[in-house]
Amino acid sequence: MKNNQKIAVVTGASAGIGEACARALAADGWTVVLAARRLERLEKIAAEIGGRAVQLDVTDDQAVEKFAAELGACDLLVNNAGGARGLDAIEDANLEDWRWMYDTNVLGTLRMTKALMPALLEANGLVINIGSVAGRVPYVGGAGYNAAKHGVAAMSRVLRLETHDKPLRVCEIDPGRVETDFSLLRFKGDEERARQVYEGKLNLQAEDIGEAVRWVASLPAHVNIDTMLIMPADQV
Repeated sequence: MKNNQKIAVVTGASAGIGEACARALAADGWTVVLAARRLERLEKIAAEIGGRAVQLDVTDDQAVEKFAAELGACDLLVNNAGGARGLDAIEDANLEDWRWMYDTNVLGTLRMTKALMPALLEANGLVINIGSVAGRVPYVGGAGYNAAKHGVAAMSRVLRLETHDKPLRVCEIDPGRVETDFSLLRFKGDEERARQVYEGKLNLQAEDIGEAVRWVASLPAHVNIDTMLIMPADQV
């Protein structure tokens, strides 16, 4: 690794938006550390883009601490790991699904940001949190995911307030409907339900969000993109 190469960490990098971010950043000259639970998939992507694959569960305190200790330098953290489970009404809420969504989306983002903060501050770095339109607009059946992504939005804003006078930039990117395996995971493998989410619609692709991340990361240090809402043309 060359000393002048900047290091980007992308969580949830084994597929979807995380993979797209890793590929876009690598193409723009970043050295990318891809982190996720699915190591085999990570290793394949890392080999293709000249990055490094690290198996990581962002819900595991000790694993995150070990990752940060072994990483060393970090110029960019893309907190992408997250997801939704179910579309239950509040009265029928599955508490385990809610715990998973909170632990992954909110606490996972917190763990990674806290662990890498010293390296990011030393590098005049950048944190990009991948939120969601669900963190801005509640919808029926989405209470658990809405709550989690509202949490990410609040944490992103507070981090920006707390560090505005420090050598760190903070950005929250909120995608709308993106055609990935997001809905397949939400519906726990039900391919028909997942297909219906996207069928007949103009959907964003993971690469669209990857390009947004690449652009934000390419800007000079005096420019901070606080928030960005990205929607397909037919979603309002």
